[in-house]
Amino acid sequence: MVQRILGLMLLLFSLSMLPPIGVSMFYGDGHWYPFAVGFAVVASVGAALFLPVRKLDGDLRLRDGFLIVALFWVCLSLAGAVPLLVSDVPALSVTDAVFEAVSGFSTTGATVITGLDSLPKSILYYRQQIQFLGGMSIVVLAVALMPILGIGGMALFKAETPGPVKDQRLTPRIAQTARALWSVYVLLTLLCAVSYWLAGMQPFDAIGHAFTTTSTGGFSPYDASMGHFDSVAIDAVATVFMFLGGASFALHFTVFRHRALGAYLNDTEFKAYLWLLTIIILLATLYMWLVGTYGNPLESLRYASFQVVSMHTGTGYTTAYYAAWPGALPAVLLLISFISGCAGGTTGGMKIIRWVIVSRQALVQFRQLVHPSAHIPVKVAGRVVPPAIITGVAGFFAVYLITFALFMILLLSFGVDQVTAWSAVAATLNNVGPGLGEVAVTFQGLPDGAKWVCTVAMLAGRLEVFTLFLLLTPAFWQR
Repeated sequence: MVQRILGLMLLLFSLSMLPPIGVSMFYGDGHWYPFAVGFAVVASVGAALFLPVRKLDGDLRLRDGFLIVALFWVCLSLAGAVPLLVSDVPALSVTDAVFEAVSGFSTTGATVITGLDSLPKSILYYRQQIQFLGGMSIVVLAVALMPILGIGGMALFKAETPGPVKDQRLTPRIAQTARALWSVYVLLTLLCAVSYWLAGMQPFDAIGHAFTTTSTGGFSPYDASMGHFDSVAIDAVATVFMFLGGASFALHFTVFRHRALGAYLNDTEFKAYLWLLTIIILLATLYMWLVGTYGNPLESLRYASFQVVSMHTGTGYTTAYYAAWPGALPAVLLLISFISGCAGGTTGGMKIIRWVIVSRQALVQFRQLVHPSAHIPVKVAGRVVPPAIITGVAGFFAVYLITFALFMILLLSFGVDQVTAWSAVAATLNNVGPGLGEVAVTFQGLPDGAKWVCTVAMLAGRLEVFTLFLLLTPAFWQR
């Protein structure tokens, strides 16, 4: 069953090589062949896996789901790197091609490519498209389509969807839930593309940037990222849709379905998300205005709001060289990427709901120091949080921070300086993209060994650490 589904998902992904061929034909850039080769290779591997076991039937266990999701993300990264490796523009090594593909699919937005402005349109479109597919995840799309082939997708859905609570269904059937999430995702992407076009972007740029805005991916066809346009209207559109991409798509679905905007303000995680962004934006605006980074409060608000939302949601777009901002602001922007957006959104990081739970647990611990005999439950939105979830969140924090420390030590062992090592791991593990030091703009200057460490960090962050590293534990393989 694992082989069958893995083959099926690779066949599904091979179809994504066809739109870039159409883009190449339309713009006449002559770079259709990398995608033709990519389609042939990925489809052949998928067929070789799927066809021998196509008639096999059986139920998937949750353990199978974790195995399929982890294997597929690894295979997806290798498959996605094929066109980049075949193409002679840009000329990428195996390390760089895999890094770029993983960065795209994990919606990290870190890049090893320079000279984006002069690349063929088909290559630029492909980079944007893989972030769109990675945002809501091609795994969730596969879950939506699997009932056609008589395959249940609950185990895959649980293994793929982020957040401490994974059993909420928007509809009676899990496949309907997956389709609902993708429908909302596509709708927001269409609205974003139209908004960009109305704000002054050309259609190619509007579609490409919409792909990487709602997915909170951050790839851009320009070296200067969003700063290329230098437009207040475009910055505003990007800020709004990055914010929406960082919120829960299950919550978006509830709002659309019941036509009730009040559902946003009734959600504890969304309120924390909104308040945190508002406070940080205001503080950053005030600080940059007072120290004279920008000439007036409105200009400070423009750049602060864009960059804070971009980093907090893990999008990674830039309109200014934020690494040169005064004081602690650059470090603060990277630190808020650890908090990230909401569970069920397209962001990386730890997710706000986990921080809400752990902060409530901390407050309970303080109260129990004063009243040691009292039984004080942890509550979120007026409901008692089960002890199993509190334990799970605590375990996640521990594993996440240990993973961060190990990756940083590995980067230091490759001769990377401390600021670059710290920020590179933060940028990749949190799926945010730009860091500080040597990786403030591009990861091209890192040694190959350091790039592979960052590649694994991006996958670990996208799969929320546990899904990937669970396969390394003996308990997973015991019957």
